[in-house]
Amino acid sequence: MSQTILVTGATGFLGRHLVERLLACETDAVLRLLNFGPCPFPPSERLEIVEGDVTRPDDVMRAVAGCARLYHLAGVVSRNPRDKWKIFDVNVDGTRNVCRAALAHRLERIVLVSSSGTVAVSKEPVVHNEDGGFKIEVVGRWPYYLSKIYAEKVALDFFRRHGLPVVIANPALLLGPGDEFGSSTRDIALLLEGRLPAIPSGGMCFVDARDAARGLVAAMQAGRPGERYLLGGPNWTFRQVISRVAEIGRIRPPRFELPLEFSLWSARVLRRVMPLVGRSFPLDETTIEMAAHFWYADSTKAATELGFRSRDPMQTLRDTVSYLRQRAAKPDRLDSVS
Repeated sequence: MSQTILVTGATGFLGRHLVERLLACETDAVLRLLNFGPCPFPPSERLEIVEGDVTRPDDVMRAVAGCARLYHLAGVVSRNPRDKWKIFDVNVDGTRNVCRAALAHRLERIVLVSSSGTVAVSKEPVVHNEDGGFKIEVVGRWPYYLSKIYAEKVALDFFRRHGLPVVIANPALLLGPGDEFGSSTRDIALLLEGRLPAIPSGGMCFVDARDAARGLVAAMQAGRPGERYLLGGPNWTFRQVISRVAEIGRIRPPRFELPLEFSLWSARVLRRVMPLVGRSFPLDETTIEMAAHFWYADSTKAATELGFRSRDPMQTLRDTVSYLRQRAAKPDRLDSVS
């Protein structure tokens, strides 16, 4: 008898790659997708679509009924502080609804997809693992990452109090092909368009979305409940990332690396001046501040316990550039999504 696996957030960048991976490797399973909006996948006897929203408890309870396992990816990705309440409503309260429904229906295993930014970020170029604790003192001003911390706290509370078999996966910045809405690759797109004004002073860890999807499946199969697993690739400075993308894309990269204080001052000035000449400044102050930090992650635990591996990062960058240029040629541009 086939099992039913529920996936929330299947229309997102990582969600699409996860569904493709599950269709390939879970050949005896039926995938149920809790969808808020049009389904991007072709009709299949192995796909069930349940219309609903993770912020509505009844929708979640109905979607979870009859399932054995659950991947919870649904969330709002935004750097805009004005989206704070929407972010918390979906990312935190939605996670609480999912955990309650999973507990009520006694699911075998849940994988909660969080972010490496909950535990792997600092002002200095330090590589973090899962043991360093939440970095609230760093990300507390940024609603998206703060919401991910609170979502993890909700899930871990259900694990400790009720024995909910939840495993947490923390992917680094997702790159690679398929970012339909530009939620993860927008800054690379800005670089390719010649709209990145300077080199940020920080650094990043990134992971191919296809490898992250494999990591989620491995977390479902071998992850320990109550544990988190960082899923990342290389830890590079932004200068290294930008120079390599520029080489692949055959473009001229920005020359200058600006200190954070000057970058913030410049952003405030340019945001006022550029509309006077019919142009907009592409970066907000939150993005600039975040880019002055180091988002370095150590995936040794995932490699050891889950067998996680990330591919050649240059191949990921090549595939990202290729996809973004194909997307840029289409009429519905990435610029409309932040």
